[in-house]
Amino acid sequence: MGALCYHVPMSRIIAVMNQKGGVGKTTTVVNLAACVAAQGKRVLAVDMDPQANTTSGLGQSAAVGRSMYDALISHVPIADILLSTPVDTLKLAPADIRLAAAEVELLSIDKREFVLKETLNAIIRPSVGTPDNPFEYVMIDCPPSLGQLTINALTAADSVLIPIQCEYYALEGVGQLMRTIQMVRRGPNPSLDVEGVVLTMLDGRTNLGLQVVQEVKKHFKTQVYASVIPRNIRLGEAPSHGMPVHLYDPRSVGASAYQELAKEFIERAERSARS
Repeated sequence: MGALCYHVPMSRIIAVMNQKGGVGKTTTVVNLAACVAAQGKRVLAVDMDPQANTTSGLGQSAAVGRSMYDALISHVPIADILLSTPVDTLKLAPADIRLAAAEVELLSIDKREFVLKETLNAIIRPSVGTPDNPFEYVMIDCPPSLGQLTINALTAADSVLIPIQCEYYALEGVGQLMRTIQMVRRGPNPSLDVEGVVLTMLDGRTNLGLQVVQEVKKHFKTQVYASVIPRNIRLGEAPSHGMPVHLYDPRSVGASAYQELAKEFIERAERSARS
């Protein structure tokens, strides 16, 4: 009798990035990952930001011991650094401040832009004969810069999710971001796609916020998610409690917005996988 063959579903890897700070990038990683996991999906959040805000936002200390620094630089298997979160099917690959040093240390490594990809492949691209892939979605919180950590994330990713703040100069810096994506497409990751654009921090009472929504939709067209994240005090409070907003205050408008975004995200991703 021949060896058993398994169909191993591939993880979808999404880099969440915008080099402009304060646009809701980490808030989106924490809450979208948590809400997708709450829909029954197996999700891994990878914190690649030395500020470690995704790590603390999911209830873990930045002084966690081993972190993504150890996985990238010391070749510790990523499976050995994973931590639990308040959502059963969401795991965390934590960050700490040492990741700032990794920006420099990666420069001396051969094929340095592929280090994260190889690190993730060890857990999400199982060898033949392995029946289970532990994660359906991997979401990477990128630092607010276009350095080596971000290039690693873009090289490892299938697609990029771009949070854009609904405020004046919303599209400032997006041109540079798109040029970076094009650079990665011409180099280490020709298949890198734009997953979508998430509009964040909308104040629907102002004409400016609504004008920005129209401006972003004009620029990105169908890539903009219909679900828009409003300004909401509960979204700001939840990280200090180490909880995603849908657990901190399930009835808040922030929780509802990310739950709707999660549904839309899953529908798009599954539709894309079928096409």
